[in-house]
Amino acid sequence: MIRHALPNRVEMAEGRADPDLSEDGFRQAAALGKWLAAEHMDAVYASPLLRAQQTAEAIVEGRDLEIVTEPDIAEFDRDASSYIPFEEIDRSSAEFRAIVTGDYSAIGGPDPTEFKRKIVEAFDRIIDAHPSQNVAVVCHAGVINAYFAHILELDRTIFFGPDYTSVNRVKASNSSGLRGVGSLNETGHLRDF
Repeated sequence: MIRHALPNRVEMAEGRADPDLSEDGFRQAAALGKWLAAEHMDAVYASPLLRAQQTAEAIVEGRDLEIVTEPDIAEFDRDASSYIPFEEIDRSSAEFRAIVTGDYSAIGGPDPTEFKRKIVEAFDRIIDAHPSQNVAVVCHAGVINAYFAHILELDRTIFFGPDYTSVNRVKASNSSGLRGVGSLNETGHLRDF
C-alpha cells in the first residue's frame, strides 16, 4: 500500500476538489518509481483520485502493466470542495479533529464504520484476485490507516501518519485468510527530500 505523493492545495467554494500532484509530488513519485523498479509487480491498483493515479503512473512506467482503478479505496474526502495537505491543516480546526479521531462524518464525510468496511472489502478482493503475487496499491493516508487498524484489530481508525509515497507492506495468505504487517512507512527513496 502506497500513499500518493504530495498534491497541490485546492480550496473552492463548491464543486469537487481533485488536486493533481505538486512539483515536489511529481519528484517524490519519480523517486518512488525508480526505487520500486527492481521489485517485480504483478499488478498496480490506484484510487480514482488524480493524486493517486498520477503517483501510480510512476510505478507502471517501464512495466507492461496498466493501472487498475479501484473506487472503494478513495479517501474519505473524495467529494470535498477543498484539499489541504494534512500538515497545513489548522490544528485547532474541526477538520483536524475529525481526521485524527477518524470521525469523518463530523465534517460531511462518510460514516467511519462504513468507510472502513468498504476498504477492507476492496483489499480482500484485490488479495483474492492475486494469490502469491506482488501488488502495489496507491491510495491515501486514511485508507492505509483504516486497513492496518483492521489487521491490527485497533479501535482507532487513524493511528499513524504515513508519509507521502511511503510504502506500507501487507503480507496476506489466500488459503488461511490471515493478514499481517510487513512494514509501515518505508521512505528510503525520499532521502534527498
